[in-house]
Amino acid sequence: MTDFSHDIETDTGIYKTLLESTKAIPWKIDWASMRFDYIGPQIESLLGWTPASWVSAEDWATRMHPEDRAWVVDFCVSQSQAGTDHEADYRALTKAGDYVWIRDVVHVIRNAAGDVEALVGFMFDISERKKTEQKLLDLQKELEALSFKDGLTGVANRRMFDSIMEMEWAHARHSSQPLSLIMLDIDYFKQYNDHYGHIQGDQCLKQIGQVLTSAATRSRDFVARFGGEEFVLVLPETDEAAAAKIAERCRNLLFKEQIPHENSPVSQILSVSIGVGTVVPTHADEPVAFIEAVDRRLYQAKENGRNCIVKAG
Repeated sequence: MTDFSHDIETDTGIYKTLLESTKAIPWKIDWASMRFDYIGPQIESLLGWTPASWVSAEDWATRMHPEDRAWVVDFCVSQSQAGTDHEADYRALTKAGDYVWIRDVVHVIRNAAGDVEALVGFMFDISERKKTEQKLLDLQKELEALSFKDGLTGVANRRMFDSIMEMEWAHARHSSQPLSLIMLDIDYFKQYNDHYGHIQGDQCLKQIGQVLTSAATRSRDFVARFGGEEFVLVLPETDEAAAAKIAERCRNLLFKEQIPHENSPVSQILSVSIGVGTVVPTHADEPVAFIEAVDRRLYQAKENGRNCIVKAG
């Protein structure tokens, strides 16, 4: 009998040594009293709190980030009551006042009658994993942003224009507000590239993107590179007169840049042709037809000798 007791004690000692040598932090809570029967000494090196300070489930709950506390406690209690093993990720408070990401893996122990008797589990430090996850999320957001950005000029690209146009069209139709569009094309840009070279041509496009961005002053005004040397401005809640003024502002700001264009037949300074349109869309209207109408005005500006603006009427 003595040998059997000795074996049990030896086994218990071995298990305890194994548990306390892992990075995972073992713990046990008595369900009836909601008090800790045990928590591994590793808790102190991770969070700074001594094992003796973990008295009840209340200590576990209060040492949790306020944003995580309510849902984690509710989830763990409901799962435990149902007798379901579960896990939860949350930020645990350190004694120094910082937070560490923890994954708590919980196993529910029942008695012979099937009632919940205790909870046992392991806490894992998942801070590095969370940092990696956050980096991946940040990278994903960055890639999403880049997919809507023109790689050369830094303004939005055609894909983003399509999305914004669809959204602003729906908003204008719902609110019966005017929506204006400015389409702008650099005059004789092929000749510019041929004369100054493609590197300077790229720099010119970047410069124009910046100028147009400065011309669109309100928070919802939107600038995109439509393709090649063509740019577009979407102007929500902007009537014809205001859109015409913004188009003129674009021309003036670009003129102030004084970008030389020696091989242009219309001006020694880089110039643009502009088409302007305004619509209060109804359910009978389509954005594609509106864009095409403004594009025709841009073409008309080119037909009229370039370096000019064509608007409605």
